[in-house]
Amino acid sequence: MTKQKVMGHIAGADIRMIRIFKTVVNCGGFSAAEAELNISRAAISIAMSDLEQRLSLKLCNRGRSGFSLTDEGKQVYLATQKLLSSHQEFQQSISSIHSELKGNLDIGITDSLITLPRMLITNSLKSLKLKAPEVNVNIEMIPANEVIKSLLDGRIQIGVAPVFNINPGLNYIHLYDEESNLYCSHEHPLFHLADHEITPEHITQCELVSPSYQQPAEIWKHLQQFKRSAQASDREGVAFLILTGCYIGYLPTHLASKWVDSGQMKPLLPSQFSFVTPYAALTHKEITPNLVLSAYLSALQQRIDTNSGEQMSTQIPAFC
Repeated sequence: MTKQKVMGHIAGADIRMIRIFKTVVNCGGFSAAEAELNISRAAISIAMSDLEQRLSLKLCNRGRSGFSLTDEGKQVYLATQKLLSSHQEFQQSISSIHSELKGNLDIGITDSLITLPRMLITNSLKSLKLKAPEVNVNIEMIPANEVIKSLLDGRIQIGVAPVFNINPGLNYIHLYDEESNLYCSHEHPLFHLADHEITPEHITQCELVSPSYQQPAEIWKHLQQFKRSAQASDREGVAFLILTGCYIGYLPTHLASKWVDSGQMKPLLPSQFSFVTPYAALTHKEITPNLVLSAYLSALQQRIDTNSGEQMSTQIPAFC
């Protein structure tokens, strides 16, 4: 029997097949990977078959019983993660050699920060673009836990997220202390009562929009006292439900201000129902920043220094 020749060196086509394999595994099958890869299921199947032939290994089972990795496929998937991470690090290292600022800046940001009055992220991006017009900026709006995961996986170079705890694999640059209050809309029964007429008992008897996104443990404990009859996956969803007049809910003051100013919302006993969440810019400790990321971090630090007159806290959020 002739022994099959296995992969001796990695070519560009191999990297493409390996990336397709990783995406198929992450998505849990060929069909789910179609939208992610933006190629047909037939093209995915061909790439997977070519990779199996190239490696002389059966990587997965596919058919009526569904998609699953073979034992060999599981080992190849682990090797794939290491290879692609090293490949990205190599690309970033090469990029850092060039004197001209070219390449990508991949950023992951949690939702609803655009209304913050101190536009550190926006102004820093403007500074980078003026300095390096050929840089391509990619912004992905993702939940806080996905920001952390994407940084550690190497899918993004910098993230902006609330600080609930410290991950030892990341660097933290403090940006904001975001204040949140409890709000009702002008159609809610509490809206037309004066502050001295509202008691904490009135508030905790109201139906509350409960956030399904990540929150610190002390905030989840605080929410237990409310009648939580609705959920929202982000702060914009909370605002939608507050504006129905059927619910109360927590929003950042910078996000709620437009509705407060127009008379559509008001805060409820902010001295008792408010909390502060610190936000930070995050980078991977183990990956040396390339020229593009270094330039952006420099621009960001300059903006922070400009606002140094404002007191900045790095504490974990706590209720007032």
